[in-house]
Formats: sequence, C-alpha cells, structure tokens
Amino acid sequence: MSIEIRDVSKRFGDFHALRDVSLDIESGELIALLGPSGCGKTTLLRIIAGLETADQGSIFFAGEDTTDVHVRERQVGFVFQHYALFRHMTVFENVAFGLRVKPRGQRPSEAQISKKVHDLLNLVQLDWLADRFPSQLSGGQRQRIALARALAVEPKVLLLDEPFGALDAKVRKELRRWLRRLHDELHVTSIFVTHDQEEALEVADRVVLMNAGRVEQVGSPQQVWDHPASPFVYGFLGDVNMFHGRAHQGEVHLEGMQLASPEHADARNAKATAYVRPHDLQVKRYSPGQGLDAAGRPRGIVAQLQRAIVIGPIARLELIPLDDHQPAGSAVADPIIEAQIPAQQFRELGLREGETLVVTPRRARVFVEGAA
Repeated sequence: MSIEIRDVSKRFGDFHALRDVSLDIESGELIALLGPSGCGKTTLLRIIAGLETADQGSIFFAGEDTTDVHVRERQVGFVFQHYALFRHMTVFENVAFGLRVKPRGQRPSEAQISKKVHDLLNLVQLDWLADRFPSQLSGGQRQRIALARALAVEPKVLLLDEPFGALDAKVRKELRRWLRRLHDELHVTSIFVTHDQEEALEVADRVVLMNAGRVEQVGSPQQVWDHPASPFVYGFLGDVNMFHGRAHQGEVHLEGMQLASPEHADARNAKATAYVRPHDLQVKRYSPGQGLDAAGRPRGIVAQLQRAIVIGPIARLELIPLDDHQPAGSAVADPIIEAQIPAQQFRELGLREGETLVVTPRRARVFVEGAA
C-alpha cells in the first residue's frame, strides 16, 4: 500500500515536533526514518498509525484520505521497542490475540487461527517456542514474536518504532539482517524509526533524514551517504572531520591547504566548512621543508599523533593540529582530527604516538555559508 504524507505539522505546547512534512512512500517499500532524539520521527510514525492527530496536513493510504480514520480501521501493524507482549499469555496466545479480538463476522475459526499462528511462528523461526511465556524468551526472541503478532492481522502497513533499540549490538545485527530477509519475502509497506545510522543504511530501501521536525534529505542509503544534502546530514551519517576556512572563486583555503571547489566558483571570500571522512584523509610522516606550497606552507595539515587504536584491519588515528604550522585565520571545528588507514599500512609506516604527521584530504565536501 502506498502512503502519501502531505504538509503534516504537529506541536506539543511550544515545541514544534513536525513542520510541514511531506513524503511519498511506495507500496512494498521499507523506509527508515532516521535522526537524533526529538527530531520528530516517532511523532510522524504515530500520526501515520493514527495514534496521534496532526495539527494540520493529511495522510493518504493508497490514494484515500485516512487523516480522520480511527487507528483500528487503518489496518496497521505496530511493533514497539519494548515488545509490549502480554506477560500472562503464551507465545501462541500472544500471536493469536489480534485474530481472536476481531468482530465475530471477521473472526477466523479456531482451526484457521491455529494454522495462521503456527505459519507465522515458522516464518519468524520460533515455532518451537509456542508454549513458552515471554519471560522465558531472550530479547531477540521477544521482538520476533512481537513482529509475528503484528503480522497476524495481515496489516497493509507495518510500523516499527526503534524495534531493536533495547537489544545488544550482536543481536541487533542479526535481527537487522533477518528483518530485511523477512521484508523481501512479504513486501509489506514498512516504516521503521531509528537513530542508528548503520541500521538505517543496512536495512532500508530509502532513508528519510529528519532534523528539528523537518525532512533534510530522502534517498537510497548510497545516495545519502555519497551525496549528503546538508551539513547536518554529513555530520549525522558516520564520523566526520570539520575544517573551517574561506571559499573564493572556486577554491577553498583552510588549514594550510587549498582545495578545488568548482561548485562554489561564485563565492567571494565567503565562510566555508569542509567535511572530510576519516578514511578520506591521506596520512604521511612530516619532514620539515618538504611538501610545501609556493608560500612555504605545508600542503596538508601538520598534526601530532596523539593516539592510535588498531582494531582488526583498521587503524584509527587521533591527531592534534600543530598551530605553529597553520596560517592565521584558519581553524579546526574539533581540535582532534580522526583519520583511518589500513592496519597493514600503519605497521609498515612504523608510526608512533607523539610523532608529527601531515594529513591531506583525498576528498572533501564543502558547504559555503549563505550558499543555496
């Protein structure tokens, strides 16, 4: 079922939870609403479900206006972070609950309910736990039972609010893969809320980045990672270094180096911020007098290696810029620069904490203040 969200706004007192949010979701899509706490993602999910009422705007399911349709009539399945299973009921009874409370004319027979529940428990690979109670299950098992219960009533839309938020990292990863496989089997239009960027990028067909009640960017995981639309998106999706400087006629001057920025050819001595991912920094040992530009300044950022953390195939380096080597007027937004290089390269270079290095961006994204 397709979903259209049109100009939805919601306030709680003086707090603007949503500001004119519009979004189109195609039938069978798995969409992630991603953003920090308080950005409006859960409020939007609850409005789609009918659990909250928007102050203004409309929600359409398959082209029909459902803005004023009661939650019971929307045919929506909802999975919460904390399972919300009935503790006094067995797993079987929990999954059967939604079928048994249907109006008499729509209620399946006990034989049909039994078959449906066992089919669903097989789907979530937990049929062997049918007679257990929720207290006898692990967190990951409870969450899969909660999902089976939501699917029992054959919802046209499945909504998941931080579904794996209460689980440890290993179980989260397993359930992310499992949810993706399950969605590929069922093709139910699904929307899940998360503040975990790795979760959103790994599971969703499209990611909706939200900030302060607004949609910042919508796109495939690859699109939002490779082409962030705003500084917020760049900063929220993974680790990033920020460098401040000035943009002038297609070049950005910052941190003792110059970057080509042809997209800002019209800029005239404008404030600029360059965003660089840790793995996009080239790292070399510093040699005085080598690698200087025409003005006698280093072509990269001269910094001291403060800490090196080698985990598996990656070496994470934390560096402090050495101000004596940087031109006046340039600044690093965070005094620590993070770089990532292969662990093999780190060992081959024989780098030691306390050494002076030069880091140079291979790739940077520049945002100019006041630019569209």
